[in-house]
Parts: sequence; C-alpha cells; structure tokens
Amino acid sequence: MHTVAVLALDQVIPFDLSTPIEVFTRARLPDGRPGYQIRVCAERQETDAGSFTLRAPWGLEGLADADTIIVPGTADAAAPPTPAVLDALRTAARAGTRIASICSGTFPLAATGLLDGLRATTHWMAADLLAATHPDIDVDPGVLYVDNGQVLTSAGAAAGLDLCLHMIRRDYGSAVAAHAARLSVMPLEREGGQAQFIVHDHAPTPRGSTLEPLLVWLQDNLASELTLADIAAHAGISTRTLIRRFREQTGSTPLQWLHRARIRQAQHLLESTRHTVERIGAQVGFGSPTAFRDRFKKTTGVSPHSYRRAFS
Repeated sequence: MHTVAVLALDQVIPFDLSTPIEVFTRARLPDGRPGYQIRVCAERQETDAGSFTLRAPWGLEGLADADTIIVPGTADAAAPPTPAVLDALRTAARAGTRIASICSGTFPLAATGLLDGLRATTHWMAADLLAATHPDIDVDPGVLYVDNGQVLTSAGAAAGLDLCLHMIRRDYGSAVAAHAARLSVMPLEREGGQAQFIVHDHAPTPRGSTLEPLLVWLQDNLASELTLADIAAHAGISTRTLIRRFREQTGSTPLQWLHRARIRQAQHLLESTRHTVERIGAQVGFGSPTAFRDRFKKTTGVSPHSYRRAFS
C-alpha cells in the first residue's frame, strides 16, 4: 500500500493539513481496498495549529520510508524550517520519495533547495515573496499546481485538492481518481488557474493622487468606447503625460487599467445577474462578444461561461 506522510510544521494551516488526509483516505481501488495509508508526522510531540494543538502519532522518522510526503502550508510562510526538518526532507528526496507542497508549504520545500531551477507555484498572495526569497525558482502564480515529477507544488487552499487528485490519478489511474473526486464533491479537473480567484475588489485608485478624478470617471464610463486620446482629452493632458502618470501612480498603462476594470465589472455581472455573456460584454465596453471572451479568458484563465458556472 502507498504510504502518504503529512508533515505538520509549527503553525500548520488546518485546512491544508486535512486536505491530503481526507482526499487520500477516500481513494479506493477497484476491489474496494484503500489505496493509501496516511501518517501525520511532526518534529515535536505537540504542534501549534492555531486554534488547537496537534499531537501527531509519528515523528520525523515517519518520513523515512513513506512513498509520498505532503508539506501543508503554515501561517507564517517566511518562518525558516528547522535543520532537522530540512535534513529529513532532503534525505527523503535522495531516496526517491515523492514530495508535494500545499499553499505556503512551498516555502519550507524551497528552503531545502529541491525546487532550485524548477517551476513552482504557491498561493497567489505569497508568489512575489517566494520569487524574492528564492530567485532560483521559476515561480508561476497563475496555475493550480505544478508537477515536476518527484517534486510537486500547489496553490492555496482548494488547489491542494486538485493536486491530491492529480497524484491519485498518477498512482492508480483516472477511474480511482474520479471516484475520489466524486466523494470529495470536486471535479477531477478544474478549468483555469489561480487568476480566476485573485481578488481585485477595486481598481488601483491612489487616493489623493492627481489621477483619482480620472480613474473615477473611467470607472463610471466602462461601457463607452474609449481611446487613449479620449482619456487624455478628458484629463486635459497629452497622451505622453497620461501614460507617464499612469505608470507612476498605478503601475500600468491607461488601457491596461481600463481592461482590468472592465473584466472586474464583468465578473461582478456574471456572478450577480442572468444577463447573457454577449450583453455583459457590451455593458463593460467590448465591441464584440469574441473580443470580450478572448480578453476575459486571457485575464482570468477561464471562459465567461465557466466563470459563471463556478461563481454564480
């Protein structure tokens, strides 16, 4: 039987800890036998899990002969793992053990050096920090998980479900994975990546800046066909000055800002109305349904119809 060791580090996130336990426990082979044996391992007898204290039945020795090790996320992504944890993970990797991380669990995995030169992901909110602290890793904040063969990483929270189902499919095939997905009330594969979940509640509007009145006007006129010249004329400045001020105060160009604002409004309409995709595209200023669909998918990673199915 395949043994999965779940490593509970200090300040482990309970959701990330429970995800592999629940998903792998539900995997059943065609003859009804369980596909996995689960171990919860920790460095110390008691581990801080935020709202409760965890007593793991296994120490770090439980990692030694496991077939797969899962590293859940922790509340403090920047907290360095202890030398004992790093040694245990590196030793397991040298023995050929498959190692996967969930959410900010990518950080302790990155600290071992096992991700150097590889593509990896983590929760989108922590992606910049991962890239800054581990420049040798190719950080991709837009995907749900990355499979490098022996080492795998996933994005935040529910993306751990996607990763675990993916590993079940690798181990036992699609039929076993699909059954585990049904028991978890999850699709075996979700469309798109993290882009559809990144929260942009408001467009970047620097309060008190010289651009604030213009950005408010743009937000109120998303349905209008606006060119760079139109925006500059309303602001009473040249297009060159307009572009420079946008770069300085929002970090993007005027048209990039406008596109993001339109897609954000489209997401709201898809979630809160039953308007057709074509009507919503027109409401947020796209000249054709095709242009709207293309821009929406480029920004969020999924089609408008798929987004509505997921979030309405």
